[in-house]
Amino acid sequence: MSSSTKSLDPAFQGAGQKVGTEIWRIENFQPVPLPKSDYGKFYSGDSYIILQTTSGKGGYGYDTHFWIGKDSSQDEAGTAAIKTVELDAVLGGRAVQHRELQGFESDKFLSYFKPCIIPLEGGFTSGFKKPEEQKFETRLYICRGKRVAKIKQVPFARTSLNHDDVFILDTEKKIYQFNGANSNVQERAKALEVIQHLKDKYHDGTCDVAIIDDGKLQAESDSGEFWVLFGGFAPIGKKVFTEDDLVLETAPVKIYSITGGQLKLEEDNPSKALLENNKCYLLDCGAEIFVWVGRVTQVDDRKAASKAAEDFIIDQNRPKMTRITQVIQGYETQSFKSNFESWPVGTGTGTGTSSGDEARGKVAALLKQQGVDVKGAPKGSLVSEEIPPLIEGNEKIEVWLINGSAKTPIPKEEIGKFYSGDCYIVLCTYRAGEKKEEYYLCCWIGKDSIQDDRVMSTRLCNSIWNSLKGRPVQGRVFQGKEPPQFIALFQPMVVLKGGICSGFKKFLADKNLNDETYTSDSIALIQVSGTSVHNNKAVQVDAVAASLSSNDCFLLQSGSSLFAWNGNSSTTQQQQWAARVAEFLKPGVALKHTKEGTESSAFWFALGGKQSYTSKKVIQDIVSDPHLYTISYVKGWSHFLSEAYFVFPCVAFDIIIYMWIYIFIAESDVFILFI
Repeated sequence: MSSSTKSLDPAFQGAGQKVGTEIWRIENFQPVPLPKSDYGKFYSGDSYIILQTTSGKGGYGYDTHFWIGKDSSQDEAGTAAIKTVELDAVLGGRAVQHRELQGFESDKFLSYFKPCIIPLEGGFTSGFKKPEEQKFETRLYICRGKRVAKIKQVPFARTSLNHDDVFILDTEKKIYQFNGANSNVQERAKALEVIQHLKDKYHDGTCDVAIIDDGKLQAESDSGEFWVLFGGFAPIGKKVFTEDDLVLETAPVKIYSITGGQLKLEEDNPSKALLENNKCYLLDCGAEIFVWVGRVTQVDDRKAASKAAEDFIIDQNRPKMTRITQVIQGYETQSFKSNFESWPVGTGTGTGTSSGDEARGKVAALLKQQGVDVKGAPKGSLVSEEIPPLIEGNEKIEVWLINGSAKTPIPKEEIGKFYSGDCYIVLCTYRAGEKKEEYYLCCWIGKDSIQDDRVMSTRLCNSIWNSLKGRPVQGRVFQGKEPPQFIALFQPMVVLKGGICSGFKKFLADKNLNDETYTSDSIALIQVSGTSVHNNKAVQVDAVAASLSSNDCFLLQSGSSLFAWNGNSSTTQQQQWAARVAEFLKPGVALKHTKEGTESSAFWFALGGKQSYTSKKVIQDIVSDPHLYTISYVKGWSHFLSEAYFVFPCVAFDIIIYMWIYIFIAESDVFILFI
């Protein structure tokens, strides 16, 4: 991009330098950073700019959103759109830009704010007075969305209720959840998360909660109270369809070039060859509008293209919830590329399906990374081949801790921290190929976890699998046997001693065992041996000098002090990962760097004194090559139980699948039974 960032808004200085969310509000037509205490609080009279920074294999990834409140002025909305383009310029012209309208936000946007956003009335003084503290007002919300909660306030009246949706009635003393008879199970579960949010944030965690099922007798206590608030029990009407229920349909794809803010129709069947790197284009897909900008376009051209897309929706009389997404040349999303008849493999951010040769190359790279050559012989040195991650792109990761018979969500800032005495469920939601969402679901089993937690993790994992209608790829991962593709989901992944679930604590108490669970102020030694995103797992080891190794980096936590010990044979990448793990475990704490041979007395004192330790290189375990066996059988009914024994070593997940196959051959059919 040829424009200098010096002419861009100073409010964006330093943006995108760390993983997480950053928000600016448009005040007097200028972006003003929002205090973190106000994140998730949006006013209907304002417009906002939101930056989501993620970490991927190629560095930072960016998604920028401009959120427009329903009462925001057209000038403020336009300012948000233009300033979003400037923010992208500061980020190097790599961000995917999204337009978000109040009430029609994308799932990606809502996923940043758990469990939901509830827009407030009012706004900044540019058009609205800031809301003052006022007496509590009873509110009725409709709760929709299976993956993320979409909350909308509706009139507090019986006519707002129906049999198809879930509603939340928030009163001063009690919160009610009304489940319509035909409502979705996932939406009911999401509503419970929203109620907990309301209870904690607006009721100091003290109010009562009641669940009202559509059709229950009014004589029941909670149900009776609920209907009294609506003036007494009476039948409710059928659902009235509104603009919220409108499903946008796709239309024949058309592409327009944008020059000086003016659109010119180019082709009905767009091809990648049409796109020139010094121009901007609008791709009309009906339900969604894409703006494509060439990598050498000026910032002013990008601003004009953004405005042209807004004007296009108005001129074409399109529904206001029509999505606008702006992509940069070289960073196109898969949903954008899927609208072209052909998009060359190897261009953009997603390269499509791998060919057979590519797949074989990935398997070879995987084996080499684990210290095995393609013939199965061990290797004495590390290799530089990169292993393809399980998921490419900006995926959403959710992790739950198994605690008794329930699962407890892990806070976003704690995701990647695992305890050896616990079990976890990991759900990764991503998009692959088309626009359809895909899922990867698995249990992580700590080596010291109790049997009850292991069984419950499988049971609850299956429950999630069923709730998603069997769509997720499901697996089971054991501590110490994590595949590279699993480790790559976390930035970073740290395995700590002990456990925090109630079952593990009870087990220690029953056995009169000492609790060595890691805490933020205990003495702990963390080994960091990874060199890339695929093997960056850090593991807590015994806090003694004998645990050290010249080949790795270690973090030593002793009270408020945190040392980074770099072995003489450790790599720069390992040292960088160690610093990253330190920031993850103890954010903001000053790191004391110590090179092997220059340790202070305080360092050795924390480890109980100086001892000898290894300097030898550890060769990784050998993984057998995959094998495929043929089946021999004899035709005929009498040989129904002809059988073959298959063994498949699965190199990606370090497990072995044993399978019995029974074959029955009839006159015209072959039946295969897998056990």
